[in-house]
Amino acid sequence: MMAIASIEPIIVNVSPKTNWTFVAVTTAAGDLGWGECSLNGWEPMLVDYAAMLALRAIGCDIAESHRVTRYLQHSPGGVVAHAVRSAVEQACTDIRARRAALSIHALLGGPGRAAIPAYANINRGVTERSPEGFAAAARGALNAGYRAVKVAPFDGVVVEDAAVTPIDARIRAGLDRVFAVRGAIGSDCALMVDCHWRFDEARATRLIRDIAPAALYWLECPISEHPTSFGAIARLRVLARDHGMRLAGAEGIAGPDEAEAICRAALYDVLMPDIKYAGGFRGMRAIADVCTQYDVAFAPHNPTGPIAHLASIHACAAAASVLWLEHQWGESSRFHELIGGDVAPLVDGAFVVPQAPGLGAALDRAVALRHPYVKLPKDANLDERLG
Repeated sequence: MMAIASIEPIIVNVSPKTNWTFVAVTTAAGDLGWGECSLNGWEPMLVDYAAMLALRAIGCDIAESHRVTRYLQHSPGGVVAHAVRSAVEQACTDIRARRAALSIHALLGGPGRAAIPAYANINRGVTERSPEGFAAAARGALNAGYRAVKVAPFDGVVVEDAAVTPIDARIRAGLDRVFAVRGAIGSDCALMVDCHWRFDEARATRLIRDIAPAALYWLECPISEHPTSFGAIARLRVLARDHGMRLAGAEGIAGPDEAEAICRAALYDVLMPDIKYAGGFRGMRAIADVCTQYDVAFAPHNPTGPIAHLASIHACAAAASVLWLEHQWGESSRFHELIGGDVAPLVDGAFVVPQAPGLGAALDRAVALRHPYVKLPKDANLDERLG
């Protein structure tokens, strides 16, 4: 038996607009594993829930940890609970793999890909939010070796505030950023656009028509994903396909039942589960299987820190199929400073899958502690804090 002895959240500030939250799980025998539950702006709740979960988990056998970390459909803690449970599951899997002297993807089984195709999410790294600023960041990502780019250009667009904000001008400004990026990267590079659920169906319909000349690979999360919006999303998917682009979303799903409901309703061409919310490795594997069943592309959401990044690479390596993995690029050098080990280099537009035991790398606690949690200012730009 490998009993859990402690669950420790560690929050690291990485920029004026971002904190990442990691979880260290230690066994009574001294084994250490790492997970990540970053949920920007919700750090105090993550810490409190980690303490609550520890009351149940301490003393639990690592091999049975899924009994306390499993996805609970009606968890009163919502996404905070899912995130912490997912992080503890990641950490326990890291320990199990290290004890077995196997990489996580080898422990999980599956095809065991050698490399995972990736695209650069440049949004958080764009400090100058002009079209020229976005274009420069996109060129930087291509120079760094990426072959596809994603932007989130619609700053300040919130459909619920349409009556009191210049929403049409803000949408136009977002389109200007998109076309500047397309001009900067050329026609051969795939371009994705994330809308962060900012639109209603009518405005999303106009957006699809207006943005079509930019030749997107996919348009992501145009409207709310509440079940009451399923009919509207399905209509937008048809319209998007008619205009030569895919529709992508579902980054917040927390289990295979939610994935199946979305796939059964034919809402998206691309599903984007996040290992931080989806139930860790178990949840990602189950969601990937649902994608295979419904012939929907599996392209995990991954806009946060290096532990979730490595975990996502292993989850992709073990999945039946994978389209792309997102990578948060350009916001902070701490992404690389925080870890040591097999750090999965980008080669020819793909991340080389670590072969060392466990995740292949670990958080450098000393570096993490030099950059403690910073409460974000109330007037921080929420648009730029989104993934």
